[in-house]
Amino acid sequence: MIPKCISRVCIINALDTKNSHLLRSYFTIKFRTEENNLPEKNQSIDETNKGPILGEELLRKISEHPCYDKNAQHKYGRIHLAVAPKCNIQCNFCVREFDCVNESRPGVTSKVLTPEEALEKTKQILAEYPFIKVVAIAGPGDPLANDETFETFDLIRKEFPEITLCMSTNGLMLPEKLQDMLRVGVSTLTVTVNAIDPEIQAKIVNHIVYHGKVYRGVEAAEILIKNQLQGIKAAVDAGIVVKVNTVLTPTINDKHVVEIAKKLNELGVYIMNVMPLINQGAFADLEPPTAEERKDVQAACEPYVMQMRHCRQCRADAYGLLAQDMSQMSEERRNIIKIQTKEEMEKAREILTENDKEEKA
Repeated sequence: MIPKCISRVCIINALDTKNSHLLRSYFTIKFRTEENNLPEKNQSIDETNKGPILGEELLRKISEHPCYDKNAQHKYGRIHLAVAPKCNIQCNFCVREFDCVNESRPGVTSKVLTPEEALEKTKQILAEYPFIKVVAIAGPGDPLANDETFETFDLIRKEFPEITLCMSTNGLMLPEKLQDMLRVGVSTLTVTVNAIDPEIQAKIVNHIVYHGKVYRGVEAAEILIKNQLQGIKAAVDAGIVVKVNTVLTPTINDKHVVEIAKKLNELGVYIMNVMPLINQGAFADLEPPTAEERKDVQAACEPYVMQMRHCRQCRADAYGLLAQDMSQMSEERRNIIKIQTKEEMEKAREILTENDKEEKA
């Protein structure tokens, strides 16, 4: 029997099971206190950077989003639905693959899903792995270039109204598609911004396709940057929590990233993710940054915007915990996790029932 005097926080901290993070997740959701509800504070080295002021509901979503709160990565998972194959820009480091099962990087998936297939996959995975709290669309192309993105979110929202809906985009169509995003309930958004200087951006992006016309060079970069910044500001003003990804590309934007961070501070961006270049495509011959170089850039940016340091550069069909992508696991391994999750949830229910009886006694 559990003594009546024992606190619920103590239950959370004392439980001893295999993969206890899953059971801890269950109790944290059930017995969330104000302290547990809040995401980790911004650990900026500059106290003038307070970050945007967010409401209670958004703070709850952040605390359960593995990409926005580093503490959440060990407790909560996400599922990426690969329903968006088309892209409207061509970055020099991007190679999209639609039937790839071996690589683990953005832009790849083992299969492109229809909205209906995506809904069925979500139903199955959320039933089997209840620690997943975020449903996201991150490719393998750009979500805003695919009508299927909004069809999928419509279906997901009707079936799971409490789930956090998330999206990753290059931002080209963000100003025009923002109202559609708000309509379907997107509350967290990632925008990839690799430069705010058109001369630098022109070296990173080969071309864009905007309103049916192909643009290249500085002209393309100017359009893209303008739309990204306008879209981010509008999204923040609309109450969406925004994360910005920046691909650190040595010899091209490595000295410029801190200028991006300063602009993000002005726009009210919540968190920034400086990602190392994956040298492929037109940038196959470039050397990616070292871990130390990336760390130095993050430190330079941190006075202006909180830094994400636990990114896994996920596939477009990833699901599970950030460090435990089940899309890359064998069926046997997934079944083991499924069994463990079920056992832990059953144990959680037993403890809850027993504790409730004690409280009523």
